Amino acid sequence: MSKLNNAAFTGFLLCFVAIIFGIVTNGGVQAVFNLIHIPSFIVTFGGAIFATMMTSDSFVDFQEGLLSFGRAFQKQSVSVYELAEQIFSLSETGRKEGLLALEEESTKIEFDFLKKAITLVVDGSDPELVRDILESEMIHTEERNRKNVNFWQDMGSYGPAWGMLGTLLGLINMMKSMGSDVDSIGAGMSLALITTLYGSMLANWICIPIARKLEKCSNEELLIMEVCTEGVLSIQAGENTRIIREKIRSVIEMDAKEGEHT
Repeated sequence: MSKLNNAAFTGFLLCFVAIIFGIVTNGGVQAVFNLIHIPSFIVTFGGAIFATMMTSDSFVDFQEGLLSFGRAFQKQSVSVYELAEQIFSLSETGRKEGLLALEEESTKIEFDFLKKAITLVVDGSDPELVRDILESEMIHTEERNRKNVNFWQDMGSYGPAWGMLGTLLGLINMMKSMGSDVDSIGAGMSLALITTLYGSMLANWICIPIARKLEKCSNEELLIMEVCTEGVLSIQAGENTRIIREKIRSVIEMDAKEGEHT
């Protein structure tokens, strides 16, 4: 079961606090309520969400994208280092007692991908078939995660654009009312200015950070799956635990170096 990422959730809340602090210190508590404008909210958030829906392949993908919001605040159920130690333990068992002994050990494994890999090995599947199955699942996971990242990146780019559209609508209405209906000028200005604020908030407080966090979570998940694949195939080949340890260490270090250059 995934755990709450306290740093991500705290950062999200503190961004909101920073926004409220800026509003209150410039206009008092009443200024917060002055910035609640339903038409501006519908134009900006509704426009960005529906534009993102247009780019989705299906309603299922759109729903999956929305639900991925919660995943940005979750940690992986197991760390790559914990998983590596589990693989080393399985390697020792396999070398001492044989691959069939791993069947009992697999019942203690909580990470589904590793359990599936060990089950394939115990069933006597060909190593190439095991690799193909595991890599196919990795590709599917990467594609699913990429769709979710793109979902929030798209919404992050549409948010400010729809905020600007709302600004133009408000300015047009204000210009048409000047000299004839003075009372409507204030409403026009509210729509014109608040939509720009909403668009910037949507992009920089929600969408862009969520997309970046989902991308990091995806990279971590794929690293864990890669470590599982290499570790289990090495166990199946009967390699020494020391060799497996070096292989996994090189995979983790290579991923860390690639992360430094991105």
